Amino acid sequence: MAIVKATVKGQILIPAPIRKKLSIVRGTQLRIYEEGNRILVEPVQPDAVESGRGILKSGGRVLKALLEDRKAEAQQ
Repeated sequence: MAIVKATVKGQILIPAPIRKKLSIVRGTQLRIYEEGNRILVEPVQPDAVESGRGILKSGGRVLKALLEDRKAEAQQ
């Protein structure tokens, strides 16, 4: 357990050992909700579909290169 202080803006610092244990890094989304008189914070698990967005976004270059490779193999 750790005791932290809230800043003027209401921000708190999650202690490093907890951040490391839960793999919380810059940009990690956190879900915050209250339960009774407690504030609960938990990392949001990334949605597989959302996290994959943009992987195949290459303007068709990957597909074009694959098709060219297949065509070259077929000609051999």
